Amino acid sequence: MPGIRISLFALMLAAAGLPLYIHLPRYATSELGVGLGTLAAILAGIRVLDFVQDPVLGWITDRWPQHRTLFAALAAFGMAAGFVLLYAIRPAFGDVVLWLIVSLVLLFTAYSLGTVLFYGQSTALAGGADGLLRLASYREVGTLGGIILAALAPTLLVAMGATDGGYSAFGWILAAICIGVWLATRGMWTRGGHSETPLSLADLRDAGGLRLLTLAFVNSLPVAMTSTLFLFFVEDKLQLADLAGPFLVLFFLAAGLSVPLWSRAADRFGARQVLFPAMLLAILSFISAAILPPGSAVGFAAICIGSGAALGADMVILPVLFSKALARAGLQAGQAFGLWSFAAKIALAAAAVLLLPLLDIAGFQPGGDNSTAALDTLTWSYAVVPCLIKLIAIAMVLRLPRKVLSQ
Repeated sequence: MPGIRISLFALMLAAAGLPLYIHLPRYATSELGVGLGTLAAILAGIRVLDFVQDPVLGWITDRWPQHRTLFAALAAFGMAAGFVLLYAIRPAFGDVVLWLIVSLVLLFTAYSLGTVLFYGQSTALAGGADGLLRLASYREVGTLGGIILAALAPTLLVAMGATDGGYSAFGWILAAICIGVWLATRGMWTRGGHSETPLSLADLRDAGGLRLLTLAFVNSLPVAMTSTLFLFFVEDKLQLADLAGPFLVLFFLAAGLSVPLWSRAADRFGARQVLFPAMLLAILSFISAAILPPGSAVGFAAICIGSGAALGADMVILPVLFSKALARAGLQAGQAFGLWSFAAKIALAAAAVLLLPLLDIAGFQPGGDNSTAALDTLTWSYAVVPCLIKLIAIAMVLRLPRKVLSQ
């Protein structure tokens, strides 16, 4: 059942993607005592590493395709070890910042390997370019499950009596999931690849891939910003800490349930006609958050539904367009998706590097008694700045060549 295997592998990867950025600022500051500025510097340093390693990992998976099963095992077990080191084991001696760096480097390197391998084999796993939308649906179902699981688990574990914010148990559970997914998906990597031409930047540019990579980065920034500041906004601005978990579920459910609708709409009307209203929906959702007063549970729930549905279009359409551009040009996909993975992660890191020090300068203290100025800075960072960046992404979509948008 290849569809189930695809969903399971996507679930594992999703647990180390967006949810890590949702939990990491709160976890690092509250549980490890790491400052927001220090955390931003760490994430920036890891992205510098990614700049080199993601394309290299893509080259490796293209160069030795016969070892895809081994690469999948390294990704799964590396993520399992990274989750345990990050969340479940606290250093008895030494520098907690160094421990955090080592844990994150291991976790993100394994995540990069798994992501590059998974997306780079999209056409092969789909049985050809015509099956990419179907594969995307399986993938996003698994992604939705992994995001919801990882986003909610610490809150649920605390409700069940776990200590230290539920993070220790969280680390062990995620490690067990990684090992279980590896066992269930070992037979998924035996399919042959379809792309044979080694990747070059000139070929990628001619295929429209560089335009899509740039769009992916710019379009990811608003979601990265709201994800990084989500818990701060809900708990400190809206003062609805008990509803943070349900809000996350609502957001990601809206994203997952919207995926098949966006897929059908893109097939019928074209990618440009679908991406444009989806991005407008995201802007409407972001800007609405800026005017919410504390305690606005119903209003923020509506925003979670709207912004989640908008994310669903980004999740399914842009990666499929990139895969099809590579398939049309006959290019190897491993290195290309190494660049795609880097673009997504640099957006998340850029959000942290830009916004966390800004909040620190404004005097914002997570869970503390914050001034009006500090909360206003949080609101602008969470709701207004993403809108401005989304407008840039819309302009980029409108300027994409027709061949890049063909499905």
